Amino acid sequence: MARHHLINGNVVAFTAEEETAADNAETAWNNGAYDRAIAKLREDRNRLLAATDFYALSDVTMSDDMKTYRQDLRDLPSGKDTLDKVNNATYPTKP
Repeated sequence: MARHHLINGNVVAFTAEEETAADNAETAWNNGAYDRAIAKLREDRNRLLAATDFYALSDVTMSDDMKTYRQDLRDLPSGKDTLDKVNNATYPTKP
């Protein structure tokens, strides 16, 4: 299916070069989907860990449930080697 764009208010079909460039850009975007997803997962995980960092202070006694939660967060990206696994990751429940 041919792509079109507006040039000076007129609908114009892409040239062969524009089609190739658009296809290459789309392929590059799709190839980066896993990297974007795992980066987002790690960003969210890091935010959740940071929210519980105060439990790790020397003057605070961390419960075993909190230790497990924090370890589960750290382990979250492990084994997520496909986009489907990353998109279906289940975050642990904060105690």
